[in-house]
Amino acid sequence: MRTAIRTIACAALIAAVSGCNKEGGGEKPAAAPPTAALTAQAPAPPKADVDPALLAAFAPLPDVMAPDPAALTEEKIALGRMLYYDTRFSLAGDLSCNSCHRLDTYGVDNSPTSEGHEKQRGDRNSPSVYNAAGHAAQFWDGRAADVEEQAKGPVLNPVEMAMPSAEEVLKRIRAVPGYVELFAKAFPGEADPVTYDNFGRAIGAFERKLVTPSRWDAFLKGDAGALTDEEKRGFSTFVRAGCGACHAGAYVGGAMFQKVGLVKPWPGLKDDGRFKHTGVEADRHFFKVPSLRNVEKTGPYFHDGAVADLEQAVKMMAEHQVGTALTDPDARAIVAWLKALTGDVPQDYIRKPALPN
Repeated sequence: MRTAIRTIACAALIAAVSGCNKEGGGEKPAAAPPTAALTAQAPAPPKADVDPALLAAFAPLPDVMAPDPAALTEEKIALGRMLYYDTRFSLAGDLSCNSCHRLDTYGVDNSPTSEGHEKQRGDRNSPSVYNAAGHAAQFWDGRAADVEEQAKGPVLNPVEMAMPSAEEVLKRIRAVPGYVELFAKAFPGEADPVTYDNFGRAIGAFERKLVTPSRWDAFLKGDAGALTDEEKRGFSTFVRAGCGACHAGAYVGGAMFQKVGLVKPWPGLKDDGRFKHTGVEADRHFFKVPSLRNVEKTGPYFHDGAVADLEQAVKMMAEHQVGTALTDPDARAIVAWLKALTGDVPQDYIRKPALPN
């Protein structure tokens, strides 16, 4: 796993939000920037304004989440879109990526845990696929480095899509002449383009453009009127409470792992988190800090989907992660700002395609 996400302990807020994985550290983040001192020569701005120093750790979303956007050819994206929606790559022929990560509902199914093969349920919440390609790792435990690797996991998971092997997936692909032709177009020059790695690469290419810019991005780009006074106050409260130490950057999270119950034991915690993947004791109860993008729409919250109310989730995080008891007005202000992170779903891009025969 890359250096940027080595498991560490930082005194700040872990993820308050949504969980393809039903099974379910980075470098130490900088502390919240100090408030700039006010002088007689620099009169205090209105309370609703945002101190520029508090914005230093945040950035707008990119247009495309890819190291090399040119590699995302239209042929790969079109193929990936089809594979994302196609139920033929589940054992019973009834599940697709979109079953748990519904693109018309902000990339989630709004269930604590998702229903898989023969109505089985895992023990972790299914996170949103929107903006996920920009994260430092995938799954709650970070066991996949990128969305291309992640896309191959649920298909073979016996609790999820339950295909018995990658070879069986390829057999089903090759049984559809239209897919054979589409794989050849998406991966030209390859002697055998129908591979399981290319299956993941195509879905990953599609997911790398699932970006949802919001009013928050407009504000970061200089439109001071993009946020209300209450939303600006909520952001300032969020950072000053310590939340921005883990939830920062363009994705407002997604860049590190953190321990659940960092300063106060988490109630009823049963999941060992990243420890289940690494076997390293220091990783016990650590999870990937998820993005807060679209959090208003992606509940229920936390790795187990145990909390349905966003304001309650915010208060729990403050209490157990940074040892702060938020007042009701402060919690409501933070939630107001979080709602400003709700972005625009790319309706044309996610339209369900005709599937090949």
